[in-house]
Amino acid sequence: MTDSQTGAVEQIHVASGTGGDPEPRAAVEAVADRGLRGDRYFDGDGIYNEQADLEPSDVTLIEAEALAATAEEFGVDLTAGAHRRNLTTRGVALDDLVGERFRVGEAVFEGLGHCEPCGYMADLAEEADAAVALDGRGGLDARIVESGTVEVGDDVVWLPAGDGDGEPTGDAD
Repeated sequence: MTDSQTGAVEQIHVASGTGGDPEPRAAVEAVADRGLRGDRYFDGDGIYNEQADLEPSDVTLIEAEALAATAEEFGVDLTAGAHRRNLTTRGVALDDLVGERFRVGEAVFEGLGHCEPCGYMADLAEEADAAVALDGRGGLDARIVESGTVEVGDDVVWLPAGDGDGEPTGDAD
């Protein structure tokens, strides 16, 4: 991802417990190495918190463009948070953020890896083809590096290596 590529947050969802309904939010507090305040993983209640061999991410992201493609190609409607991801973005290739740091609102994140779709999500969404529809485009697992507020409409901005403040680096003359 280049520093000129940015996207934006379209939706924020948290679910208060394992299997709980995703709740839309206009803003949420992202807490470093913990998660989104009010979300199941923040409180240690997510399904992946229960599996000792998996380290859960603090937050998950998905592209609005991927959700539109699942609807068009498979007839699968995962709007209203049925995808079980926390942040829905538009205009940013989340795959490019694996291993990278990026700012969303006041918070700084690090992309950990691809967030693969699972049958559990498909069952909760009551969409049998949801996992197949999201295969290869299930989103991004991320760690919160610096706490801060994230709001709908906030930019998603890639941070070049060594640039912790989110401002573009310039050449010293």
